[in-house]
Amino acid sequence: MFLSLRTDVAGALSDALATLDVETTDPGIEDPPESVDAVLASSVAFRLAAEVGAPPPQIAGDLAAAIDPSAYDYIGEVSQEGPYVNFHPSQAYYDDTLQTAGGEGFGRLDRKDETVVVEHTSANPTGPVHVGRARNPIVGDALANVLDFAGYDVSRHYYVNDAGRQMAVFTWAYETFEESDLPEPARDRGDYDLVRYYRKGNEFLEEASEAEQRAVETEISAILEGLEAGDEATYDRVNEVVEGVLSGMRESLSRLPVDFDEFVKETRFIRDGSTEDLVSRLKETDYAVYEEDAWQLDLPSFEKNLVFLRSDGTSLYTTRDLAHHEWKFANFDHAVTVLGEDHKLQAEQLRETLDILGNDIDKLDSVYYSWINLPEGGMSTREGTGVDLDDLLDESIERAREEVQSRLDTRIRDDELDDGDVARIARQVGIGAVRYDIVAKQPAKSITFEWERALDFEAQSAPYVQYVHARTCGILDEAEGIDEIPETVDASQLTTDAERELLEVVARFPAVVERAADELAPHVVATYTRTFAEAFNAFYRECPVLSAEGEVRRQRLALVAAARRTVANALGLLGVAAPESM
Repeated sequence: MFLSLRTDVAGALSDALATLDVETTDPGIEDPPESVDAVLASSVAFRLAAEVGAPPPQIAGDLAAAIDPSAYDYIGEVSQEGPYVNFHPSQAYYDDTLQTAGGEGFGRLDRKDETVVVEHTSANPTGPVHVGRARNPIVGDALANVLDFAGYDVSRHYYVNDAGRQMAVFTWAYETFEESDLPEPARDRGDYDLVRYYRKGNEFLEEASEAEQRAVETEISAILEGLEAGDEATYDRVNEVVEGVLSGMRESLSRLPVDFDEFVKETRFIRDGSTEDLVSRLKETDYAVYEEDAWQLDLPSFEKNLVFLRSDGTSLYTTRDLAHHEWKFANFDHAVTVLGEDHKLQAEQLRETLDILGNDIDKLDSVYYSWINLPEGGMSTREGTGVDLDDLLDESIERAREEVQSRLDTRIRDDELDDGDVARIARQVGIGAVRYDIVAKQPAKSITFEWERALDFEAQSAPYVQYVHARTCGILDEAEGIDEIPETVDASQLTTDAERELLEVVARFPAVVERAADELAPHVVATYTRTFAEAFNAFYRECPVLSAEGEVRRQRLALVAAARRTVANALGLLGVAAPESM
């Protein structure tokens, strides 16, 4: 209803400005100052003062007087305070919010005739998913959820680097070393098994003599050249390693859970000829130069050239990614890529190159994220000294289980949960804590993951918000068989400040989805859930539900049902489970 109210406000301001013979393209709609008891306000009077030749408070008063609230469904009252025109909702606003918020799809926006491909994670298949890169799938998955809920037709892609030097080294090492040369795998899974070969290969190359290194480099070059030439045997050799590692990585990501519609491989754009075609077109541009035994682009906006073809005729990652992005443009209306901040230069060079090639780069957006650190210090997959995502999730689940069990041990109520319930809640809370703590921060800001904060049931964390959902479920479960949620609601029965505040927060959820999608910022939803939890907890403290009587009880149950659906949908966008008990 908030979006509908905003539409009414925009229309009312437009009509009022017309009656004052004033034209403006921006009615200045915003949240009101904290001192103003309204849902929306307009500061347009500030901008019109010079044009009209009157002080802003006078203009605001004239605008307020020119608006007839009865002409609009959701405007109940218009007031003026200083330079602001303030809009108060009608009873229909509250009734319709209460009526619609209990529906399963509450917050979902109308479908748009627009396709969006969201590429995220895309970690090199060289070993298990590493904590330092875990922000990518968590942010990327939440962003895809938000865009889908905002009405876009979303495809989720993982771009697989199966054509670069790392995979050639990996393939050589896998075919060279024996099981007896390797340590035991950390887990019985493909990625943990195969990463041992990758690490062993890198150790060998670091310690090898010059003659040994030359011999190995010849083999690695042969693999790269075979891939570039489309040699099926070479492709099959590399693919055996790639698929073995990816199978394990998919298992780790599914624990978050994160799923993909398609794993798009780099070699696809070599094998279908699009990389070769792209190289030919790049050579024909005014920016192409052959320097230092390589074809490069001397891009206007960058000091460093972009190398797109080696002297031996093999392409580079960015070259193939250019072909990949042209494929995206041909198949989707919009492309969003989630990238680590260390890829920003490469992404900006790619964007400028796509522009030079005549592509519509307005169709492309990049979301950059900074690193996740653990208090223990640095992490490195290649050296085998880092912390894997599986380790983080295991520890989070175990810590959550201990916290849940300790809370059960102090409960007075005789409705103890069995071991299966405790395990379920620990998994929901533990994984939810990891996802929420990571997605709740603006991606560009680096974060240090801290257990005490992430698993704090009392602070603004995942358990804090999840507990609100569990509490709504508990209230509705206790009421079952005594009262039914009324089919026709009457929000006029909800008169306290706490009730109205919760209703207003519920009503804003669709607008939060809209903003998060427009700004490609899923952390906006996380911020909303904290505001929501505070509003619900205030309602819970001040407005008894089960001990209330008559119509007040029934309407409060309707409000609890609306709250349950709202917080469940919001947590769902973040990829965080909404437990029914905790």
